[in-house]
Amino acid sequence: MTLHQSGKKYDRSHRAERMALATNGRFGDALAIRGRIGLGAMPLSTSGRPSDGQSIATLHAAFDAGVRHVDTADAYCLTGLDTGHNELLVAMAIKSWHGPGEEVVVATKGGHVRDGDGGWHTDGRPEHVIQAARASRERLQVDAIPLYYLHRPDPRVPFVESVGALVTLLEQDVVRAVGISNVTVEQAESAAQIVRVSAVQNSFSPYDLTSRAVVEWCERRDVTFVAWAPLGGSTRAGRLGDDPTTFAFAQVARDHRASTAQVVLAWLLALSPITGAIPGARRPSSIVDSVASESLELSVAELTRLAAGGTDG
Repeated sequence: MTLHQSGKKYDRSHRAERMALATNGRFGDALAIRGRIGLGAMPLSTSGRPSDGQSIATLHAAFDAGVRHVDTADAYCLTGLDTGHNELLVAMAIKSWHGPGEEVVVATKGGHVRDGDGGWHTDGRPEHVIQAARASRERLQVDAIPLYYLHRPDPRVPFVESVGALVTLLEQDVVRAVGISNVTVEQAESAAQIVRVSAVQNSFSPYDLTSRAVVEWCERRDVTFVAWAPLGGSTRAGRLGDDPTTFAFAQVARDHRASTAQVVLAWLLALSPITGAIPGARRPSSIVDSVASESLELSVAELTRLAAGGTDG
């Protein structure tokens, strides 16, 4: 059974309670999802990845905690020979979960590739993006991918040509909604001229505020902004609060008896109604902690105190 073949319908009468990412209650076109915190599944398949069993347990813990948005990509793997590992894990976790798997919205990406030695490269050729999306659809076992991103602009290919592949994928019903990732305002605007952009995914955290203008663009366009590496990436996430950039976040966390990670995520969600985040996790406890940030309310005074806590990368 695929994610969209169970016959169960999403209960839109409680959409407000489910706190969908975008201000109009949707994540992409007609894709109501639950919560503004998703799971960034990348750490489950890249260097230092846990066992498949622990990865599945982490995904199940996320679903049990209410996560209904999982972010993956075909390039989340060790080498080119391992392409699609993360997507296969996500599909396996949804299929084996005891809950309503059809509610989980999976976002995946194409246009970023791994070589035989594990190096990262871009391939934004339209024919590659189209082929990659079709392969992702098969691995995810869905009729159409709920949300598909162009992973990263390819400097060797005109950006509008890569985005044109997203138009083709929509027309061919390979995907249901499209997004762009790692882009500038100028690139986002050029993409929006030829396709409905449902989401933009860029790095954003107290350590990296370089996408502030992109967030503002998303607000003007009513486009969902999804922050990747919202805790600063795996090397920084475990040391939150131990450096000048996040001292204030740790102090607020103590006042709330919360983790510093929860305060960082709550701060990010408070930036705009259109912001969401996909913190990574390798253990069930990590994603459960992150999800708790959705119920953490920061005062205006606390937000003002944290406003000076970030840097420009």
